[in-house]
Amino acid sequence: MTDLVLLDIEDGVATVTLNRPEAMNALSSALRSQLYRVMTQVDADDAVRAVVLTGAGERAFTAGLDLKELGSTAGALGSANATGADENPVKAIELCRKPVIGAINGVAITGGFEVALACDILIASEKARFADTHARVGVMPGWGLSQKLSRLIGISRAKELSLSGNFLDAETAARWGLVNRVVPANELLTTARALARDIASADPDFIAAYKKLIDDGFARPFGDAMALEHERSSAANRAVTPEAVEARRAAVQARGRSQ
Repeated sequence: MTDLVLLDIEDGVATVTLNRPEAMNALSSALRSQLYRVMTQVDADDAVRAVVLTGAGERAFTAGLDLKELGSTAGALGSANATGADENPVKAIELCRKPVIGAINGVAITGGFEVALACDILIASEKARFADTHARVGVMPGWGLSQKLSRLIGISRAKELSLSGNFLDAETAARWGLVNRVVPANELLTTARALARDIASADPDFIAAYKKLIDDGFARPFGDAMALEHERSSAANRAVTPEAVEARRAAVQARGRSQ
């Protein structure tokens, strides 16, 4: 049987590929289960320091939940509100303590849009497009889109996308701050992996702690988030020696000269 999720590890970077190109990488129950197993594997693997998530083929990152499966399987609609990481791909991605870069190669639709939003960083191909069609199919989002999107691009723009079901092209997504940058399709994975290697070159425990600090703070009111930073920063920085700072400063300067 074809693997529904492919995994390749090289230079500290795991490339995870949703692999149902004939079905626009739709999130079937079997694919979601495999994604959970793969993300659990890369989270536990000390050789992996950063992750690139993408879709197979040129058409789709992922078209979201498999609508054929939803229409033919009793109880399948509950997947839209699943909380277990083996059924909810957003949870499967979020459980990974390592940075996840979404390399958006094609359309990211509805549940696929939610999967994209689960990534820490988004880089889009020029062929990427985003759409929230929950209003069109009559299913409320249950994986976070209704709350995350407005926080990223503003409430009015989020309402425009979600209430119309219209597509958002890659360049506009970049202008709106949804994706970090847009690159030619043939450069997408190269660009995403290069960024992942940059992240992988830093101390992995520090990166994991810093990612968690950003995520935990983002979920709180600003004042509480600032207090959280002070609390964790004070505890962490007490363990840093002047000698370690000096050694790392020299490494940073050397890296700056080479870039």
